[in-house]
Amino acid sequence: NGNAGFQQVLERLESDPVCQRLSLKSFLILPFQRITRLKLLLQNILKRTRPESEEEVQATQAYDALEKLIKDCNENVQRMKSTEELIYLSQKIEFECKIFPLISQSRRLVKCGELTALDFNTPSPKWKVTTRPIYLHLFNDCLLLSRPKE
Repeated sequence: NGNAGFQQVLERLESDPVCQRLSLKSFLILPFQRITRLKLLLQNILKRTRPESEEEVQATQAYDALEKLIKDCNENVQRMKSTEELIYLSQKIEFECKIFPLISQSRRLVKCGELTALDFNTPSPKWKVTTRPIYLHLFNDCLLLSRPKE
């Protein structure tokens, strides 16, 4: 979005009749859609082959290889989403010191959200409760609490 030249070229290519007015995103998703269709095709082939035949052995091997490929693709997509979340979060969070590296290959964000912190002030005989918003960021290896910048 930040590169106007790229946007112009992309719009020109997407409007070309050869692309059939499909967006770049549809071309990026298409291989994943084909892989899942291949899995369905192999399932149907396995249903129609004779048990314990050479064709069944080959179809089973192809199906197992395709299952592994789909699993690897899904894991890589999840890893990329996790990395994108960490990059976005690292741009939003400002540390007083840069000791804690937020972006790591092994780190992923599990859950995040806003909480309300209760502060109990006890110097007087009456309990006074004040609240302030804090944010909880639970990673697979640590817990980060943050507060909005004042």
